[in-house]
Amino acid sequence: MHEAFITRHSYEVINDIVIYPLWSIIVFGFLTIYLAGVAGAAVAHYVLIGMILWQIINITQYSIAVGCLWDVWARNLTNIFITPISIGEYLIAYTISGAVKALVVIILGGILSFLVFRFNILQVGLVNFWLYFINLVLFAFTFGIIILSLVFRFGTRIQAFAWGLITFFQPLMAVIYPVSILPEPLKTIAYIFPPTYVFEAARTSLGTPQIQWLPSLMALFLNMVWFLLAVVFFNLMFRQSREIGQFAKLEG
Repeated sequence: MHEAFITRHSYEVINDIVIYPLWSIIVFGFLTIYLAGVAGAAVAHYVLIGMILWQIINITQYSIAVGCLWDVWARNLTNIFITPISIGEYLIAYTISGAVKALVVIILGGILSFLVFRFNILQVGLVNFWLYFINLVLFAFTFGIIILSLVFRFGTRIQAFAWGLITFFQPLMAVIYPVSILPEPLKTIAYIFPPTYVFEAARTSLGTPQIQWLPSLMALFLNMVWFLLAVVFFNLMFRQSREIGQFAKLEG
């Protein structure tokens, strides 16, 4: 409910999680029309499916990281944590909120891409779509935890990480192009990220109806590894934040 009230009354949030993602899909949709005439429909569809699925990561991690920052900016963080709400419940609530927002935007983006660009996102298959969605939400949840760890430890001077850091890693996740075009050292790094397997599988599933179990399970395994590391990192940063008084300064 807290997140719903913030979203409903904030034009900034509406712009960041609805208008901007849909506009990005439109921009890349027109790019795919150009690519279809130059490089073929398959390449064009690779770009569009990548940008549509990317919004799942972008919106979910934004909801977690920026949602917490709204509490910091409103001097409300202490009020949240003096209630019986645990940190785990706090993060899970924002993840559910982010996943719902992402699903709504993906549905709207899917309808938009079908009506305007004649591209059906469900070409990948309904089962594949949900496998991709779950894996991308899990990664975004983990990445959101990492962002919050940094905010709690270093304060609002790094708040831009909440909406900007994820884009730094985007080129390494092969969102709109295959891993094969990356330089050799970067290929190894790319396969450390769970979304890489999702985007590679999504491009494959555009050409075949088969369920992409292997890359989806690999992404799930890596998501679990990332999650465990993120929890350890969060506990370390949160403990240091309390020891040096940084957590209290967030509302100073």
